[in-house]
Amino acid sequence: MAHERRQELIQILHDCAMACNYCFDACLKEDNVKMIADCLKLTRECADTCAFTEQAVSRNAQFHEQLLKFCAEVCDACGAECEKHAAHSEHCRVCAEACRRCAEACRNIA
Repeated sequence: MAHERRQELIQILHDCAMACNYCFDACLKEDNVKMIADCLKLTRECADTCAFTEQAVSRNAQFHEQLLKFCAEVCDACGAECEKHAAHSEHCRVCAEACRRCAEACRNIA
């Protein structure tokens, strides 16, 4: 993988993890947390997956291509869940966009 593409992917993974962390924190402050339980769960899983994948890509780990495929799946699931809440939650809209962008980038590289 060319250095520029690797750096761009690392940044996208990082941005997605940060968007998911922000969404998770903002969702915890919502009035009806039970209503968004799936969103909370998926944003945590996605943030952790993106952060781990970012580390693997940055050191060109042996299994980074498999991790990219898995990361894309997790981002798809998180993005779809956040999209359900995007109309009334800006943080969910931003998270859904970051997840879609990350999933696409992961697929394009893997």
